[in-house]
Amino acid sequence: MNRPETTTLHVPSVAAQLQLMGLPARLRHPLFSILRFEDLPPAPALTQRVRLISDLYQITLKKDCPCKVQYGQTPYDFGEGVMSFFAPRQVAILEPGAVLPTSGWLLLLHPDLLRGHALSQKITDYGFFEYAVNEALLLAPEEQEALELLLQQVEQEANRPLDSLSQEVLVLQLELLLTYCQRYFNRQFLTRKPHSHELLSQVERLLNQHFAQQKGLPTVGALAAQLHLSPKYLSDCLKQLTGQTAQQLIHEKLIAHAKQVLATTGLAVSEIAYQLGFEYPQSFNKLFKNKTNQTPLAYRQSLN
Repeated sequence: MNRPETTTLHVPSVAAQLQLMGLPARLRHPLFSILRFEDLPPAPALTQRVRLISDLYQITLKKDCPCKVQYGQTPYDFGEGVMSFFAPRQVAILEPGAVLPTSGWLLLLHPDLLRGHALSQKITDYGFFEYAVNEALLLAPEEQEALELLLQQVEQEANRPLDSLSQEVLVLQLELLLTYCQRYFNRQFLTRKPHSHELLSQVERLLNQHFAQQKGLPTVGALAAQLHLSPKYLSDCLKQLTGQTAQQLIHEKLIAHAKQVLATTGLAVSEIAYQLGFEYPQSFNKLFKNKTNQTPLAYRQSLN
Protein backbone atom coordinates (compact mmCIF):
# COMPACT_ATOMS: atom_id res chain seq x y z
CA MET A 1 0.00 0.00 0.00
CA ASN A 2 1.36 3.42 -0.97
CA ARG A 3 1.95 5.86 1.86
CA PRO A 4 -0.21 9.00 1.47
CA GLU A 5 1.49 12.17 0.30
CA THR A 6 3.05 14.23 3.09
CA THR A 7 2.89 18.01 3.37
CA THR A 8 5.44 19.81 5.56
CA LEU A 9 4.34 22.85 7.56
CA HIS A 10 6.68 25.14 9.49
CA VAL A 11 5.19 27.10 12.39
CA PRO A 12 7.56 29.97 13.34
CA SER A 13 5.37 31.87 15.80
CA VAL A 14 2.35 31.78 18.07
CA ALA A 15 0.43 33.89 15.56
CA ALA A 16 1.22 31.39 12.79
CA GLN A 17 -0.02 28.51 14.97
CA LEU A 18 -3.29 30.33 15.67
CA GLN A 19 -3.73 31.11 11.97
CA LEU A 20 -3.16 27.44 11.15
CA MET A 21 -5.95 26.57 13.58
CA GLY A 22 -8.31 29.08 11.97
CA LEU A 23 -8.13 31.56 14.84
CA PRO A 24 -7.57 35.32 14.64
CA ALA A 25 -4.09 36.24 15.86
CA ARG A 26 -5.33 38.71 18.49
CA LEU A 27 -2.61 38.26 21.09
CA ARG A 28 -2.07 40.07 24.35
CA HIS A 29 1.43 38.63 24.20
CA PRO A 30 3.00 37.68 20.84
CA LEU A 31 5.13 34.98 22.47
CA PHE A 32 2.47 33.11 24.42
CA SER A 33 -1.07 31.77 24.17
CA ILE A 34 -3.23 29.40 26.18
CA LEU A 35 -6.33 27.87 24.60
CA ARG A 36 -9.13 25.50 25.56
CA PHE A 37 -9.88 22.87 22.96
CA GLU A 38 -13.61 23.14 23.63
CA ASP A 39 -13.48 26.81 22.56
CA LEU A 40 -11.77 26.11 19.23
CA PRO A 41 -13.69 26.04 15.95
CA PRO A 42 -14.07 22.60 14.34
CA ALA A 43 -10.94 21.80 12.38
CA PRO A 44 -11.30 20.39 8.87
CA ALA A 45 -10.39 16.71 8.69
CA LEU A 46 -6.95 16.08 7.21
CA THR A 47 -6.91 14.33 3.87
CA GLN A 48 -3.15 13.80 3.75
CA ARG A 49 -0.25 13.35 6.14
CA VAL A 50 1.16 16.54 7.59
CA ARG A 51 4.69 16.87 8.92
CA LEU A 52 4.55 19.69 11.47
CA ILE A 53 7.73 21.50 12.52
CA SER A 54 7.11 24.13 15.18
CA ASP A 55 9.46 26.69 16.73
CA LEU A 56 7.33 26.68 19.88
CA TYR A 57 7.17 24.80 23.13
CA GLN A 58 3.76 23.14 23.25
CA ILE A 59 2.04 21.62 26.26
CA THR A 60 -1.27 19.82 25.89
CA LEU A 61 -3.70 18.34 28.36
CA LYS A 62 -6.10 16.32 26.24
CA LYS A 63 -9.44 14.82 27.19
CA ASP A 64 -12.10 13.08 25.11
CA CYS A 65 -9.74 12.84 22.16
CA PRO A 66 -10.34 10.27 19.40
CA CYS A 67 -7.19 11.43 17.61
CA LYS A 68 -3.98 9.74 16.60
CA VAL A 69 -0.57 11.34 16.35
CA GLN A 70 2.71 9.78 15.27
CA TYR A 71 5.82 10.96 17.07
CA GLY A 72 9.08 9.61 15.71
CA GLN A 73 8.12 6.09 14.59
CA THR A 74 5.37 5.52 17.17
CA PRO A 75 1.63 6.17 16.69
CA TYR A 76 -0.32 7.06 19.81
CA ASP A 77 -4.03 7.21 20.68
CA PHE A 78 -4.91 9.96 23.11
CA GLY A 79 -7.43 9.23 25.84
CA GLU A 80 -8.46 10.75 29.16
CA GLY A 81 -6.11 12.93 31.17
CA VAL A 82 -3.05 12.74 28.95
CA MET A 83 -0.35 15.42 28.92
CA SER A 84 2.21 15.71 26.16
CA PHE A 85 5.15 18.04 25.74
CA PHE A 86 6.83 19.21 22.55
CA ALA A 87 10.07 21.17 22.35
CA PRO A 88 10.90 23.54 19.48
CA ARG A 89 11.97 21.95 16.17
CA GLN A 90 10.60 18.53 17.02
CA VAL A 91 8.71 16.87 14.20
CA ALA A 92 5.15 15.59 14.64
CA ILE A 93 3.26 13.63 12.00
CA LEU A 94 -0.51 14.10 11.77
CA GLU A 95 -2.23 11.29 9.91
CA PRO A 96 -5.29 11.68 7.63
CA GLY A 97 -8.47 11.78 9.67
CA ALA A 98 -6.80 13.31 12.72
CA VAL A 99 -9.09 15.59 14.72
CA LEU A 100 -8.71 17.82 17.75
CA PRO A 101 -9.76 16.66 21.20
CA THR A 102 -13.16 17.86 22.35
CA SER A 103 -11.81 19.30 25.60
CA GLY A 104 -8.55 20.12 27.32
CA TRP A 105 -5.82 22.72 27.09
CA LEU A 106 -3.19 23.83 24.60
CA LEU A 107 -0.35 26.05 25.75
CA LEU A 108 1.91 27.68 23.13
CA LEU A 109 5.19 29.25 24.21
CA HIS A 110 7.92 30.83 22.13
CA PRO A 111 11.41 30.40 23.67
CA ASP A 112 11.98 34.16 23.50
CA LEU A 113 9.44 34.60 26.31
CA LEU A 114 11.94 32.99 28.66
CA ARG A 115 15.00 35.03 27.69
CA GLY A 116 16.67 36.45 30.78
CA HIS A 117 14.80 34.11 33.12
CA ALA A 118 16.22 31.07 34.90
CA LEU A 119 13.51 28.97 33.25
CA SER A 120 15.18 29.56 29.87
CA GLN A 121 17.90 27.08 30.88
CA LYS A 122 15.84 25.01 33.30
CA ILE A 123 13.25 24.10 30.68
CA THR A 124 15.94 22.25 28.72
CA ASP A 125 16.51 20.07 31.81
CA TYR A 126 12.93 18.81 31.84
CA GLY A 127 13.47 15.48 30.11
CA PHE A 128 9.80 15.00 29.25
CA PHE A 129 10.11 17.51 26.40
CA GLU A 130 12.20 14.83 24.69
CA TYR A 131 9.84 11.92 25.36
CA ALA A 132 7.93 10.24 22.57
CA VAL A 133 4.17 10.74 22.46
CA ASN A 134 3.53 7.18 23.67
CA GLU A 135 5.53 8.10 26.79
CA ALA A 136 3.04 10.82 27.73
CA LEU A 137 2.02 11.70 31.28
CA LEU A 138 -1.07 9.74 32.30
CA LEU A 139 -2.81 11.70 35.04
CA ALA A 140 -4.65 10.40 38.07
CA PRO A 141 -7.93 12.30 38.64
CA GLU A 142 -6.53 14.40 41.51
CA GLU A 143 -3.43 15.22 39.46
CA GLN A 144 -5.53 16.32 36.53
CA GLU A 145 -7.58 18.54 38.84
CA ALA A 146 -4.44 20.14 40.31
CA LEU A 147 -2.96 20.83 36.87
CA GLU A 148 -6.19 22.25 35.53
CA LEU A 149 -6.28 24.69 38.44
CA LEU A 150 -2.74 25.78 37.55
CA LEU A 151 -3.71 26.14 33.90
CA GLN A 152 -6.70 28.27 34.89
CA GLN A 153 -4.34 30.58 36.81
CA VAL A 154 -2.06 30.82 33.78
CA GLU A 155 -5.10 31.61 31.64
CA GLN A 156 -6.23 34.34 34.03
CA GLU A 157 -2.78 35.94 34.04
CA ALA A 158 -2.52 35.71 30.26
CA ASN A 159 -5.84 37.58 29.93
CA ARG A 160 -4.96 40.37 32.37
CA PRO A 161 -3.90 43.79 31.07
CA LEU A 162 -0.12 43.89 30.66
CA ASP A 163 1.96 45.62 33.32
CA SER A 164 5.63 45.70 34.31
CA LEU A 165 5.40 42.35 36.13
CA SER A 166 3.18 40.44 33.70
CA GLN A 167 5.98 38.47 32.08
CA GLU A 168 7.65 37.72 35.42
CA VAL A 169 4.43 36.34 36.91
CA LEU A 170 3.62 34.34 33.81
CA VAL A 171 7.06 32.70 33.71
CA LEU A 172 6.84 31.85 37.42
CA GLN A 173 3.45 30.22 36.88
CA LEU A 174 4.81 28.22 33.95
CA GLU A 175 7.74 27.04 36.06
CA LEU A 176 5.34 25.89 38.79
CA LEU A 177 3.26 24.03 36.21
CA LEU A 178 6.32 22.23 34.85
CA THR A 179 7.51 21.38 38.37
CA TYR A 180 4.19 19.67 39.06
CA CYS A 181 4.49 17.80 35.77
CA GLN A 182 7.94 16.57 36.80
CA ARG A 183 6.50 15.41 40.13
CA TYR A 184 3.74 13.45 38.40
CA PHE A 185 6.16 11.88 35.93
CA ASN A 186 8.25 10.73 38.89
CA ARG A 187 5.09 9.22 40.38
CA GLN A 188 4.36 7.51 37.08
CA PHE A 189 7.78 5.86 37.07
CA LEU A 190 7.28 4.66 40.65
CA THR A 191 3.73 3.35 40.21
CA ARG A 192 4.83 1.39 37.15
CA LYS A 193 7.65 -0.36 39.01
CA PRO A 194 6.74 -3.87 37.79
CA HIS A 195 7.09 -2.55 34.23
CA SER A 196 10.28 -0.73 35.23
CA HIS A 197 11.84 -3.85 36.76
CA GLU A 198 11.03 -5.73 33.57
CA LEU A 199 12.65 -2.89 31.65
CA LEU A 200 15.79 -3.14 33.78
CA SER A 201 15.98 -6.87 33.09
CA GLN A 202 15.66 -6.19 29.36
CA VAL A 203 18.43 -3.56 29.53
CA GLU A 204 20.78 -5.95 31.31
CA ARG A 205 19.99 -8.75 28.87
CA LEU A 206 20.59 -6.55 25.83
CA LEU A 207 23.88 -5.24 27.22
CA ASN A 208 25.08 -8.76 28.06
CA GLN A 209 24.26 -9.86 24.51
CA HIS A 210 25.96 -6.78 23.09
CA PHE A 211 29.25 -7.42 24.86
CA ALA A 212 29.13 -11.17 24.24
CA GLN A 213 28.77 -10.50 20.50
CA GLN A 214 31.53 -7.84 20.55
CA LYS A 215 29.43 -5.29 18.67
CA GLY A 216 31.44 -2.28 19.80
CA LEU A 217 30.50 0.42 22.27
CA PRO A 218 26.77 0.43 23.05
CA THR A 219 24.97 3.77 22.98
CA VAL A 220 21.91 4.99 24.83
CA GLY A 221 20.23 5.76 21.51
CA ALA A 222 20.74 2.25 20.13
CA LEU A 223 19.63 0.65 23.40
CA ALA A 224 16.49 2.81 23.55
CA ALA A 225 15.65 1.96 19.93
CA GLN A 226 15.76 -1.77 20.73
CA LEU A 227 13.32 -1.15 23.58
CA HIS A 228 11.07 1.13 21.46
CA LEU A 229 11.60 4.05 23.84
CA SER A 230 13.04 7.53 23.52
CA PRO A 231 16.58 7.82 24.94
CA LYS A 232 15.54 10.42 27.50
CA TYR A 233 12.55 8.44 28.76
CA LEU A 234 14.71 5.31 29.13
CA SER A 235 17.35 7.24 31.04
CA ASP A 236 14.84 8.96 33.35
CA CYS A 237 13.00 5.70 34.05
CA LEU A 238 16.24 3.91 34.95
CA LYS A 239 17.31 6.87 37.07
CA GLN A 240 14.15 6.59 39.16
CA LEU A 241 14.56 2.83 39.50
CA THR A 242 18.30 2.45 40.08
CA GLY A 243 19.68 5.91 40.76
CA GLN A 244 21.72 5.63 37.56
CA THR A 245 21.09 6.97 34.08
CA ALA A 246 21.19 4.72 31.03
CA GLN A 247 24.71 5.94 30.21
CA GLN A 248 25.90 5.15 33.75
CA LEU A 249 24.41 1.65 33.55
CA ILE A 250 26.13 1.09 30.21
CA HIS A 251 29.45 2.12 31.75
CA GLU A 252 28.83 -0.13 34.76
CA LYS A 253 28.19 -3.12 32.51
CA LEU A 254 31.16 -2.26 30.31
CA ILE A 255 33.53 -2.12 33.29
CA ALA A 256 32.16 -5.40 34.67
CA HIS A 257 32.74 -7.06 31.30
CA ALA A 258 36.22 -5.54 31.01
CA LYS A 259 37.13 -6.87 34.48
CA GLN A 260 36.04 -10.36 33.43
CA VAL A 261 38.18 -10.23 30.29
CA LEU A 262 41.16 -8.84 32.22
CA ALA A 263 40.83 -11.63 34.80
CA THR A 264 40.27 -14.57 32.46
CA THR A 265 42.37 -13.84 29.37
CA GLY A 266 45.89 -12.81 28.51
CA LEU A 267 44.77 -10.18 26.02
CA ALA A 268 46.70 -6.93 26.09
CA VAL A 269 44.85 -3.92 27.45
CA SER A 270 44.87 -2.34 23.99
CA GLU A 271 43.30 -5.48 22.50
CA ILE A 272 40.56 -5.43 25.10
CA ALA A 273 39.94 -1.76 24.41
CA TYR A 274 39.50 -2.40 20.67
CA GLN A 275 37.33 -5.46 21.39
CA LEU A 276 35.02 -3.30 23.51
CA GLY A 277 34.72 -0.78 20.72
CA PHE A 278 37.05 1.98 21.85
CA GLU A 279 38.84 3.76 19.04
CA TYR A 280 41.75 4.62 21.31
CA PRO A 281 43.04 2.48 24.24
CA GLN A 282 43.67 5.70 26.17
CA SER A 283 39.92 6.32 26.26
CA PHE A 284 39.34 2.88 27.75
CA ASN A 285 42.10 3.42 30.32
CA LYS A 286 40.62 6.77 31.32
CA LEU A 287 37.08 5.41 31.76
CA PHE A 288 38.27 2.33 33.66
CA LYS A 289 40.36 4.42 36.07
CA ASN A 290 37.56 6.93 36.52
CA LYS A 291 35.17 4.13 37.53
CA THR A 292 37.54 1.94 39.58
CA ASN A 293 40.41 4.22 40.69
CA GLN A 294 42.75 1.74 39.00
CA THR A 295 44.15 1.36 35.52
CA PRO A 296 43.19 -1.86 33.72
CA LEU A 297 46.75 -3.13 34.08
CA ALA A 298 46.82 -2.34 37.82
CA TYR A 299 43.51 -4.18 38.24
CA ARG A 300 44.90 -7.27 36.48
CA GLN A 301 48.06 -7.19 38.59
CA SER A 302 45.98 -6.91 41.79
CA LEU A 303 44.41 -10.29 41.03
CA ASN A 304 47.75 -12.12 41.25
